[in-house]
Amino acid sequence: MDEGKYFMIDSGTLLTNRKYQKDLDSVIERAKEAGIVKLIVTGGITLNSVKEALRLTRLYPNVIYCTAGIHPHEAKSWTEETYDQLKEYAMNSECVAIGECGLDYYRNFSEPELQRLVFEKQIQLAIELKKPLFVHERDARDDLIEILSKYKNELPLVLIHCFTGTIETLKAYLEMDFYIGVSGWFCNDKTENGIRKCLIDKQLPLNRIVVETCSPYMLPNTRNNKLPEHVRTSPTENSLNLLNRYCTFQRNEPCSLPILVEMIAAFFNETPHNVALKSTFNALKLFGMT
Repeated sequence: MDEGKYFMIDSGTLLTNRKYQKDLDSVIERAKEAGIVKLIVTGGITLNSVKEALRLTRLYPNVIYCTAGIHPHEAKSWTEETYDQLKEYAMNSECVAIGECGLDYYRNFSEPELQRLVFEKQIQLAIELKKPLFVHERDARDDLIEILSKYKNELPLVLIHCFTGTIETLKAYLEMDFYIGVSGWFCNDKTENGIRKCLIDKQLPLNRIVVETCSPYMLPNTRNNKLPEHVRTSPTENSLNLLNRYCTFQRNEPCSLPILVEMIAAFFNETPHNVALKSTFNALKLFGMT
C-alpha cells in the first residue's frame, strides 16, 4: 500500500443518493485512491433503497456492502409484509447489518409509538439473522436504551450511526458496549457538550470508534473556528486536495474520510495511520468481516 495512504472502511455512505447518479464509477475510484478498501452503503431508508443498495453490491463486489432496514422517518411505511421482505433482502451475504433503524424524536416524521414498534421488529430481525444493528438515534436516548435493554441477553453488536448526542449519552452507550459512528458532524457541532467535546476530552475510546462520511451529507468543515487549531490544521495536503477538489457544499464523498481520520488523530495525539487501522479493525469486527 502507498505509504501516504491509510487503510480505511467508510462505515456509512449513501451512494444510492441521486447526487451520485452520473459519476458513481469516479466516486468509487476516488474512494480507492484515498485508501478506502470497503464502503458500507446505508440501505436502510425504505425497502426500495435496500434493493438499490443491494444492486450496488453486485456492481462493485468485495468493495460495496450494505445495510437493510427501515429508517424511523419511514416507520409509517411498515406493513404486515415488510418484515418478510426485509428479511429476504437482509439474508444476502452482502448485507452486513440491520438498519438504519431506531428512533428520531427531533423530526417525528413518523409517530413515536410507531417508531418504537418498527424498531423492535428490526431488533428481532437482527437477533434472528445474527447481524449487527445499525442504529439511528436523535433526541430519543432514554426510549432507545429502554427498548434495547429488553433484549440485552440476545442483542447483537450495535453501532450508533453518526453520533450527535451529548457526553452523558455517549457514556450510556459505551456502558452498553456499543460502537460509535464518527462523521463530519463533529466539525460542525456547535454545542458545548456534544461529540466535539467528547473527542477533545478523549471520552470516546479508539476501540469503540468507526468512521463514516454519511456522504453526500456531513461534509467536514476543516475551517470551523470552534475546532482547536491543531485539529483544523492537521489534514495532509493530499487529503485536503481531494476534499477541496471533489467535495463541495452540495455533495460530500467517501474520499473525504482521510480528513476525519486525521482530525480524530489530532484530538488523540495519535498518528492517522494508527487511528485508521484501529477504526478499520473495529468495523471489520462489527460487520463480521474478520
